Amino acid sequence: MPADDRAEAAAAAITGRHLRRLFGLPGTRLAAVAWPPHPIIGHFGMWHYWWHAHLVDVLVDAAIRRGVDDEGAAVVDRLLRGILLRNLGRWTNNYYDDMAWMGLAIDRADRHLGLRHATAVRTLSDQMLGAWMPQLGGGIPWRKADLFFNAPANGPAAILLARTGHLERAREMADWMDTTLIDPDSHLVIDGVTPTGRDEPMERVTAIYTYCQGVVLGTELELARRTGEAVHTERIARLLDAVETRLCVGGVIPGAGGGDGGLFAGILARYLALIATELPPDADDADDLRRRAAAIVTLSAQAAWSQRVDTAHGPVFGPDWHRAARRPTDGGAKAQLIAGAVHSSAAPERDLSVQISAWMTLEAAATLTRMTKR
Repeated sequence: MPADDRAEAAAAAITGRHLRRLFGLPGTRLAAVAWPPHPIIGHFGMWHYWWHAHLVDVLVDAAIRRGVDDEGAAVVDRLLRGILLRNLGRWTNNYYDDMAWMGLAIDRADRHLGLRHATAVRTLSDQMLGAWMPQLGGGIPWRKADLFFNAPANGPAAILLARTGHLERAREMADWMDTTLIDPDSHLVIDGVTPTGRDEPMERVTAIYTYCQGVVLGTELELARRTGEAVHTERIARLLDAVETRLCVGGVIPGAGGGDGGLFAGILARYLALIATELPPDADDADDLRRRAAAIVTLSAQAAWSQRVDTAHGPVFGPDWHRAARRPTDGGAKAQLIAGAVHSSAAPERDLSVQISAWMTLEAAATLTRMTKR
């Protein structure tokens, strides 16, 4: 099946299963975080802010693929209205990573679909600017009233700030991540650092997550495009090599389960696709870097599609594209927010995050296919 058709099948299935009016209100949409829905509670009952940011982003991808029209823009506009209402009339919350993702999604919706949310983008960008902590050596924490500084907050924040004109701060954040979060042996991006409470260096939290690699690649790409400085391409080359050789399995991005982890692979695929399409052609080894980034996206999309399970409601994707997806049921626990992170449903295939991740990767592969035909 052509890449565009696979992406469209994912889009139709996931929006059909998950998107509903928010409490029946006209002109709104919100997504159920699990499908099949709970037999008693139904589609709603809980929601996850940052999952919805990525849903906005992938709906923008789908609108671009189809050719932007009034209906594609209207779907995104209804979803943003639902998000704002569900978030009690505010765009902000207590998590800087969440807000950075929402800022990126809204900014793309405005730029590509002609929507108008300049105040929202400015509000969310200002949150990123105000969170910078030079007194602790730089970086922003992952949430307010916390001192854990991690890639999942600093990466999307730096991308947002670069795209909204705050180039110097974005460069500072990139330099901070390169100095603080790169593992010296693997060259992969670790999760983050936290103060020890003593007059000693920050304690390193060395877990490796796919989306951390994605957001650092995305940061360096934005700076390479906007500054032309060779250091950013050099960092991309180093990290891409580490992703290829130390992270991917058979050229395919590994999974990270359901819950929040369900989004991780798709985020890496998104920024690899951007390297493949937007890395400046005059950068050192640009053609080779583009080709290698595209290969990971293409193989991952093929794997996600081949491991799907087909249902009467369209394809359902699994959390690990190396294994066959299972048909979900409405039994067992849904994804729950515990200590600031969303844990997997009993069947991770139920989670909206898992489905969005595969859909993002299929949209990314479709973009690459269209680019090669030009």
